[in-house]
Amino acid sequence: MAITIQRSKSVRALLGLGVVGAIIVAGVPAVSAAAVTVGSVCPKLGAASKAGTIAVVCKDGGAQNVWTDKKVYPVSIQANAVVGGKNSAQAQWLAQYVIPNFTLEEAAKGKQVDVNFISSGADDASYKSQLALDLGAKKGPDVVNIDGFWVSEFADAGYIKPLNDVVGAKAVAAWSGWKQIPATINQVMTYNNKLYGVPAGTDGRIIYFNKTLFAKAGLPTNWQPTSWADILTTAATLKTKLPDVTPFQLNAGKDMGEATAMQGFLNFIAGTGSLIYDNKTGKWLGNTKSVRDMLNFYNDVYNVKKVGNTDWQAMAGGTGRDASFSAFANGKLAMMIEGDYEWRSVINPLTGNFKMADRDTAVGFAKIPSQTAGSGVNKQNFVSYSGGSGYIVNANSPQKGTAWELVQFLNDKGPLTASMAIGGSIRISNRTDVNNVTLATDPCLKFVFTQAIPNTFFRPANSHYNAVSTLLQQATTDVVNGGMTAAAAAAKYETALAAEVGAGNISSN
Repeated sequence: MAITIQRSKSVRALLGLGVVGAIIVAGVPAVSAAAVTVGSVCPKLGAASKAGTIAVVCKDGGAQNVWTDKKVYPVSIQANAVVGGKNSAQAQWLAQYVIPNFTLEEAAKGKQVDVNFISSGADDASYKSQLALDLGAKKGPDVVNIDGFWVSEFADAGYIKPLNDVVGAKAVAAWSGWKQIPATINQVMTYNNKLYGVPAGTDGRIIYFNKTLFAKAGLPTNWQPTSWADILTTAATLKTKLPDVTPFQLNAGKDMGEATAMQGFLNFIAGTGSLIYDNKTGKWLGNTKSVRDMLNFYNDVYNVKKVGNTDWQAMAGGTGRDASFSAFANGKLAMMIEGDYEWRSVINPLTGNFKMADRDTAVGFAKIPSQTAGSGVNKQNFVSYSGGSGYIVNANSPQKGTAWELVQFLNDKGPLTASMAIGGSIRISNRTDVNNVTLATDPCLKFVFTQAIPNTFFRPANSHYNAVSTLLQQATTDVVNGGMTAAAAAAKYETALAAEVGAGNISSN
């Protein structure tokens, strides 16, 4: 259930802001309207006047007293984050830093804002469903934090509109922050060549491995596989030397949801030299050698070499993924493919849901290899996938201008830098000027930013993607359960794919 967090009374008192309007100090005389402008310096707190037709009052603007519009501009922001729970650092930042500081910055410009943070700690699917209902009913908060891969689906459904259409192309272009955001990161919030919001950052997928377990098994602690065969050989050694440890976690099946795609098959398909969707031809990858090879790798992991835990893949509601996180944190899982979210949040020794006390000394990082050297897309030796979220302005917001000002503030250098100090964990931001400073002190995020992201790909910005991902999740389920060969699962997948996208929009070989 969503919880609304409002500014505390202490913050309101500090800023001199009333709940429904400005409070004028009794006995303070009105001031002549001559030369009064909103945001200009005023003589005495509580003094009243007019700036043209706008009623103003003298307020504390931080560095100086300013003439402030008596009108209050309410604006709400929603994120799937809750203090003390899911994405706690983000929730703390929004509630404790963004709201009071944005309020003060607006006051310094002569504008009173009243910001509500609508907090949620729901699972991603539930959050997405509720948000779709709200936006579909032309309701919802003014500013919304959404996952980048929802953009195409929400756009096609009419739930969101391009940023230029919502707040105006001139206002969008005027923001100086765009100069610090690489074009590749803007892909997170782009669909059909139109930008729907400001990306909040990005991430990358790597192989995490436990150096302590590797040393016990006689394996190098600076391990870097160069092929799928290297992964399987290493996993087999771990199985022999450490029989009480699960060698390798490769997310599989429908119960893992989108994690099966981002931490699994998308990377391995890219490692064969293909992408799941070809933007040039407009065709989806069907029953191809790339898909069969990817499914054969899953078969090797779970059925032939038996170096993965099939039980985790069948646990419902994300509990299997949590089981793998717990095992890795407790030294019972040697290797797993995950995003940098695992390092900065899940196994964070201070704030993680599965705290790993020896994380900083025991965990090593490796790039995900292509099937063989040079076999990846663009003849890459290594691959990765990136995602991320972003902030959109609700097209139905009655406060679009204020909402856009809030989105800009969220993505300015100061607020983003401040967010890194909350929760004991830095992140890969959307801004180069922030990353150059913050990532230098974190070995994992520096590795992801310098080693994985240069080799990365993004999920296709196509409204069919979610359905196609689900079909491939089912294909991995069929293989991991031992019910089908890779070839049979690929054929079944293509039949369902044709029903989804049309037979003419599929490539097969």
